[in-house]
Amino acid sequence: MSSVTLKGNPIETVGELPAVGTQAPAFELVKTDLSLATLSDYQGAKLVLNVFPSIDTPTCATSVRKFNESAAALKGVNVLCVSADLPFAAARFCGAEGIDHVDTGSSFRSSFGDDYGLTFSTGPLVGLLSRAVIVLDENGSVLYTEQVAEIADEPDYDAALAVLG
Repeated sequence: MSSVTLKGNPIETVGELPAVGTQAPAFELVKTDLSLATLSDYQGAKLVLNVFPSIDTPTCATSVRKFNESAAALKGVNVLCVSADLPFAAARFCGAEGIDHVDTGSSFRSSFGDDYGLTFSTGPLVGLLSRAVIVLDENGSVLYTEQVAEIADEPDYDAALAVLG
């Protein structure tokens, strides 16, 4: 298990992020049109997984906006924003914000959070996902991971994007 903080208070997750150099676990997430997004759907391109607790919080919304801006300029790279929010929340947010360079996926009926070690097991956010960025190569191998130590903080966008070059 991993430990992060929420306003300085420790919160634990169910496990650890996949290690750099390992194969990322397969996943099924629900897209805004209620179809499934799977890891194999992204085979052949690099993939940035922007994982966060809820799109309806300021830091999470900011990460989606920033990765959307970055994704517009990236060739051969997809960005998938993942939370336990219902797909309707992601569709509402992205529509209102003009977000159109990233995909969204809901973990609400999958084992994604457990498989990636990101589901909160203690604290007020139990069941939601810890803020993290995971970058995969074209074959699903892990190139980079960051689990943000303080949930209210943004991820290190530059470090995540640097491995894509």
